[in-house]
Amino acid sequence: FFPRLRERMGNKGNQFSGGEQQMLAIARALVCNPVVILMDEPSEGLAPMVIQVVGAVIKQLRTEGVSILVAEQNLPLALDASDHLYVINKGVTVFEGSPSELQARVDIEKEYLAV
Repeated sequence: FFPRLRERMGNKGNQFSGGEQQMLAIARALVCNPVVILMDEPSEGLAPMVIQVVGAVIKQLRTEGVSILVAEQNLPLALDASDHLYVINKGVTVFEGSPSELQARVDIEKEYLAV
């Protein structure tokens, strides 16, 4: 999934960029052939190009049958990579449904997802 990591094999993890560190974290999780992966803000602080790579990996893993629970504030990434979404506000679930159902709920987007 991450050819860039092969190029950096001689480096220690603390010498990686933020995007490379995120790739390494995902790769480490995949070593055990998990059935479920939990990702907390996988796009936080990453360049847009790296976010695209992470999103593509999430979608690929999903097609391979790996369940992924992602806590994410990047709405486009969440909509693109998810089958099912929850919007949580102050510990209360205010929406549950598919990406298309969320996109149809302008009230939820305006109230909870607008910056």
